[in-house]
Amino acid sequence: MHTPPPPTPRTEPTEADVEACTQQLGRPPRGLRAIAHRCPCGQPDVVETAPRLPDGTPFPTLYYLTCPRAASAIGTLEAGGMMKEMTARLAADPELAAAYRAAHEDYIRRRDEIEELPGFPSAGGMPDRVKCLHVLVAHALAAGPGVNPLGDEALAMLPEWWRKGPCVTVSGEHGEPAEQAARAKTAAGAKTEGREEEREEERGEEKENEQ
Repeated sequence: MHTPPPPTPRTEPTEADVEACTQQLGRPPRGLRAIAHRCPCGQPDVVETAPRLPDGTPFPTLYYLTCPRAASAIGTLEAGGMMKEMTARLAADPELAAAYRAAHEDYIRRRDEIEELPGFPSAGGMPDRVKCLHVLVAHALAAGPGVNPLGDEALAMLPEWWRKGPCVTVSGEHGEPAEQAARAKTAAGAKTEGREEEREEERGEEKENEQ
């Protein structure tokens, strides 16, 4: 069992975030409202999606996992039968079932605050079964620990997918990582200012010599 990544604040997506999500998903993110959680590497790993896409299509999955490494690790858990085992536990454990129903209600409440989708369930199989661990983990990351019990369980079983660094590289003006490009631009500006100061000093010395 590994230490899950800590909660992070919900933030408005930047251009770099949109580019990162596009690389992660292999397509532009649809209905993107916010970055709901950031990986410890700094890149988005969960996005908040509008309940209706720009074309009006209902999209009940409020929290969508974007990190391909996390998604792959979750897929391994699903392939190992974890969803079936969790669903069986829900039927046998009233306390767990109540906590999972509360997670369902939390999900619906958060989505309804944006726009109601009458007749649509929450996501991931809530409140009675587990049919997508990706959804439950995304909810656990976005809402923080203690909200979705089965999402928390699955999250704790994942490897630390961020240890190898960012899963994608967001490029600057010349194909460099954005932070590297920014540092280079700052350094270039500092050099330019330094040259200007040197020229001013040289011009001042020339005037003194002329006098």
